[in-house]
Amino acid sequence: MICGGKSYVSAPPAFSNDAKRLLVCTANSVSIFSTSTGLQITSLEGHKALVTSVTVVPASSQASKMLCFCWTTSLDGTIRYWDFSVPELMKTVDIQLPVHSMVIPSFLGQPLERDSKSRDLFAYVSVENIKVKDNKPVPTSAQILKCNLTKSRLAAGVILAETQQPEYITISSTGRFFGIWNKRKIHVWKVPEVESESVGAKRITLHHTKDLTVLAFHPIQRMVAAGDVTGRILIWRGFGNRTFSVSGTETGKKYFEDEDKPGVRGNDDADSCSTWHWHPAEVIVLSFSFDGTYLYSGGKEGVLVVWQIDTEKRKYLPRIGSPLLYFTDSPDPLLASVSCADNQIHLLKMPSMEILKSISGIKLPCSFPDVCQGSNNGFSFDRNGGLVALRSENYSIQFYSLYDDCGICEVQICERNHQPSEELTVVVTVVALSLDGSLMSTAEVRSPEDGIGGLICLKFWDSELENKRFSLSTVVYEPHRDAGISALTFHPNRRMAVSTSYGGDFKIWVRNDGRQKIQGEQNSSWMCHSVGSYKKKSMNAATFSADGSVLAVAAETVITLWDPEQNILIAVIGETLTPIVNLSFAGDSEFLISVSQGSRPQLSVWSMTKLSVSWSYKLHVEAVACAVDTSSFAVLALIPESVRLQFNDSTFQGRDGVILHFNANDPVPQNTWSVRKAQGGGLAFLRSKKSSNSSDGKFDHPWLVYINGDHEYTLFDPSGKEVQELSLTKQGSHHALEETGGKFGYQAIYGELPEFDSKVDQTLSAPSVPSQRPWETIFSGSSHELPPLSKLCSAFLESLLERRTVTSE
Repeated sequence: MICGGKSYVSAPPAFSNDAKRLLVCTANSVSIFSTSTGLQITSLEGHKALVTSVTVVPASSQASKMLCFCWTTSLDGTIRYWDFSVPELMKTVDIQLPVHSMVIPSFLGQPLERDSKSRDLFAYVSVENIKVKDNKPVPTSAQILKCNLTKSRLAAGVILAETQQPEYITISSTGRFFGIWNKRKIHVWKVPEVESESVGAKRITLHHTKDLTVLAFHPIQRMVAAGDVTGRILIWRGFGNRTFSVSGTETGKKYFEDEDKPGVRGNDDADSCSTWHWHPAEVIVLSFSFDGTYLYSGGKEGVLVVWQIDTEKRKYLPRIGSPLLYFTDSPDPLLASVSCADNQIHLLKMPSMEILKSISGIKLPCSFPDVCQGSNNGFSFDRNGGLVALRSENYSIQFYSLYDDCGICEVQICERNHQPSEELTVVVTVVALSLDGSLMSTAEVRSPEDGIGGLICLKFWDSELENKRFSLSTVVYEPHRDAGISALTFHPNRRMAVSTSYGGDFKIWVRNDGRQKIQGEQNSSWMCHSVGSYKKKSMNAATFSADGSVLAVAAETVITLWDPEQNILIAVIGETLTPIVNLSFAGDSEFLISVSQGSRPQLSVWSMTKLSVSWSYKLHVEAVACAVDTSSFAVLALIPESVRLQFNDSTFQGRDGVILHFNANDPVPQNTWSVRKAQGGGLAFLRSKKSSNSSDGKFDHPWLVYINGDHEYTLFDPSGKEVQELSLTKQGSHHALEETGGKFGYQAIYGELPEFDSKVDQTLSAPSVPSQRPWETIFSGSSHELPPLSKLCSAFLESLLERRTVTSE
């Protein structure tokens, strides 16, 4: 079983003392990456909830740079001490309160001398108060507390601040000051010269007229910078001169009287306050350079701005393509990192700010306009390569390896400079990959500006199987006039594709491999082979059979079957209660799976030999996955809200969906798992290679991958022993699965199914058994298992001709 897809940007990362490793908080663990290769080396496993901070123990000398120790905090209420070179857990401090942030001032101030090793190590933590109400933990408020890490306990009675929600603690590089921002206020504390459990910290408060978003301390001067929601940066100089004791190095500085403090509001303890403004939206990143000469700032516009403190001159690192979240300095002044909202961490060469390496996580979910209709939730899978293709906000498609848990490449679909703060005007609505992963097709919609310029575009892409470097082959503008494209699918064996539209038609496209070469490359293009429609109904979904001889297209509530070569309508089957949004053939079997959504959702399995429904369920299906070589398939279904309300929270434990694993011949699920964050999730069967020590390299039976709404995923063998023997909600994964037991999952919704023997001839079941009163039993059972017509007619006529006794009064 493989778990991945975690966020790399939930908390600021930290560099090792030699700057050769980067420690990244990833869900319930800490992943350690090499800064030279950008690849993961190892991880720290042990926390049972989200890891919120990592603090590397600094080296006190050049020789101690080889030491690799760190502290981590988590929402599980523990603080842990690690040797991350092994890796090995050294100590656990359980304070039984969710920890959101922590700073350890003594690490950054005067390192402990050899004769002072007996001193206790203190930290300041931002925690969330939890009270139990109706047997459920309820957060009430947040506090800044002092913790004795040496004695593994909180300092009794020392509460530095109380806030409505947990705040992030920022500390100065000297370890003398730390602070938080809370709405329009900044609270700054000075760390005591001699730490003890009973000694608190002095505090000052600075005020602003707008809500603040970030805070940073100057490494040398008594200067603090803060950003606000409007994009302004405020610089307070000489803070705390009145409240905090002035050290010998600052006695020569000028002290402003109350009437001579430019820019300072009210009676705030600061000498002056100046304002800089460049960012058009809120400032998210603020950090001073290690020597205090420059200030780095960034925000939603995706530009890193470098300010020279003395002159206020600026230079920029533009076109990062995503909002900035964190800027982290390393012990090496030539290396830094910037974390972005698209789950990427860029390693920068300083001071030129050249991007050396990028650590790419899976693209996080983003909100797209309503033009993105469809049921695939933006996922497309390369089953042979174990890759998933995901849409992103910067007009590109990311290819992510599910086996290696790393980004492979990005394909720029639209050549357009993306500004994260602006509204999306071009949206990739549909993505489809061929069975071998060498072809890709995308559909994009350009929104009209002031009612002018709207456009729908279909693109075909070619690639080499080895490197996944896609190149644009063909562009088709308005392929279905002005109607949107609802689905794209490729032929399993030929260079053929089908696009369906909400306008009432579908088109079959074939690739014309021309012999003409342009600049040494073969010129190939796609052209329309045929067009089909059915009663002007909206075409919502399409799929090919395993051998490619049949094309199934959903025309609203009916399924039309076509010969793709001749473009001849073969048959029309079924009629569902609501429009069909997804079609899939169950591998090489005769069965076709359809999914209807809306007010009356339905999962239906159709028999192609009988041209009728084989069985169906009333399910709200979020995704469908079919195995390529077998008749098995899996569906991701949402648990109805009405069902969840009937049970207490301990029944589902936050799970809102179920995965049902079927054989198309049997309506009874072979396996059932309950899952979390099913809304917006996806499923796929992937070909699984045998273990790496196998020399034949043959493929084993397929594995199933589940991607939840947060793009975290679990890849597992649905028929393997570990699914039954292991708890799939393991400590490192909120998003993983659980084998349902008792009344979980499917049984919790629909109860236990009766035993079903597939070997029994179902055509000779209960409805055809002779009865004393045949008219009462003739129609019992499923509609698709009725007796032959001759049996129905004879039984029905006998019921009409039956002698009845009339009682006379």
